[in-house]
Amino acid sequence: MDVPGNIGCVLANNQGLCLGVKGNASEQSAGIIVAISDLASKLDPSSSAPVISLESNDKICMIHKHGITGAIYKQKGA
Repeated sequence: MDVPGNIGCVLANNQGLCLGVKGNASEQSAGIIVAISDLASKLDPSSSAPVISLESNDKICMIHKHGITGAIYKQKGA
């Protein structure tokens, strides 16, 4: 969260339960974030865990799984 442009983050376990939230993020998104990560990893099961980037007009959400699943929300252009 100390990186300029980061506005929020969510951490979740493998079952989608929220482990922590900071900044402008919702603990209710934890399950969806894990589901997105799990589905994306099925696209190429032989590769390492993907980094997923979702973009809107003003924000970017980057999702990655490394033991637990994390999502970082960034302000675009910052």
